[in-house]
Amino acid sequence: MRISCITRRLLAAGALLLAFASLTSCDNAIYDDEGDCSVTYRVRFRYDRNMKYADAFKAEVNAVSLYIFDKQGSLVWSGTESGPAIGAEDYAMTVDVAPGTYDMVAWCHGIKERASGFTLRGGDTPASKSDLECSLVRKTDSGNAYTDTDLHGLYHGAKQGVVLADSYGTHEVTVDLTKNTNVVRVVLQHIDGSPLDKDLFDFSITSANGLMDHNNRLMADETVTYKAWAKTSGTAQMPDSEGRAITSVSALLAEMTTARLTTGTPATLTVTRRGAGRPIIQIPLTDFVLMIKGEYNRIMDDQEYLDRQDEYNLTFFLDENNDWHMTSGIIINSWRIVLQDTGM
Repeated sequence: MRISCITRRLLAAGALLLAFASLTSCDNAIYDDEGDCSVTYRVRFRYDRNMKYADAFKAEVNAVSLYIFDKQGSLVWSGTESGPAIGAEDYAMTVDVAPGTYDMVAWCHGIKERASGFTLRGGDTPASKSDLECSLVRKTDSGNAYTDTDLHGLYHGAKQGVVLADSYGTHEVTVDLTKNTNVVRVVLQHIDGSPLDKDLFDFSITSANGLMDHNNRLMADETVTYKAWAKTSGTAQMPDSEGRAITSVSALLAEMTTARLTTGTPATLTVTRRGAGRPIIQIPLTDFVLMIKGEYNRIMDDQEYLDRQDEYNLTFFLDENNDWHMTSGIIINSWRIVLQDTGM
């Protein structure tokens, strides 16, 4: 009996050892796909906060900077990647951190020729999240801040309380991005179709929106003037329905790029005719573009609409004195708005 009892105990101990070995072995069946017992953390990025609700990350983003902070808000890891790899279908950034709970902040951008962009005030290794401020690169003239070039597309993403599990395998996290730059195109047309001299008009957008914190909120900042970085004029010939009379249509196009538009920070669009001594057009840009939000987009709040819509096309009509013909209204992204003349 004693021999039998000892044998049973040895068999039980052996079974426990085998079970433990199966849990700790890198060759067990559970992790055959991994090939070893390593833990890998990967972060993906998604930009579908646009009017198409489609992920445009691969098409628009050329560089990614990711910052990972611990519960105390201290930086534990950062990395930047750019180039063709960003556009790969299965792109994800591998991060080297210990298992735990973290906050992640991403600043990403697209690259355009002859464009300026943004800088991070905390540098590549900010000590804490509060140091991770993103600032528009600007010029100054007589103490006034301005930019007169196109801007690289800027994208922000943040994810709080991300749990990176202490278990074998590959773990993936997705950070959603918001686009912080907007292209604004202004078209001027004479109501009589006559040509316009592009050197006669100046275009600008002014707003105190050039500084953002790690949560993408606008911080107190000086007013920045976004000047037109391109002006073009042209004329098109249009025959009538019978093909006999020819009508000429002339237009002047100005293009500007501004940082993030928000409901709480005013942005003003101004068109000035040189020699007039006053603006011929001056409107609260954010208020006007929200007027064409439309029934289909009513499920969004105003800020979501401003974040999703990144291009605005506005057409104004001028009278024989090169002043705004207000009764002709404004066309914004193909929507016509007719105004009453209130001395604006």
